[in-house]
Amino acid sequence: MSCPCGSGEPYATCCGALHAGPRTAPTAEALMRSRYAAFAVADEAYLLATWHPTTRPAALDLDPDQEWLRLDVLDRTGGGLLHTTGTVEFRALYRWRGRRAELRENSRFVREDGRWLYVEPVRD
Repeated sequence: MSCPCGSGEPYATCCGALHAGPRTAPTAEALMRSRYAAFAVADEAYLLATWHPTTRPAALDLDPDQEWLRLDVLDRTGGGLLHTTGTVEFRALYRWRGRRAELRENSRFVREDGRWLYVEPVRD
């Protein structure tokens, strides 16, 4: 199975390797892509584990009727190997109950103790 993140790599050696642990995403974009893939494969545990504790919900209720179709990274700032903060703007296309829609977000990430974590959408 090809990885849902759009890399063209097999899921098992791409985001699946991050989902299985203990390897962590090296950049904010890699974490964002792996989180998108986690939504696509309904890996709630990975989503919660990579969410910053100050904004993480107690639980997730993923809708099995929501099918994630494609991820497009639109922009990024920081979030590299030597950074501690970064943002990644993306568009995620999905189908829900037969209708296509998109989620667009500019997400904020921080690196703590060597691990990238999703914080929240950037608010303008």
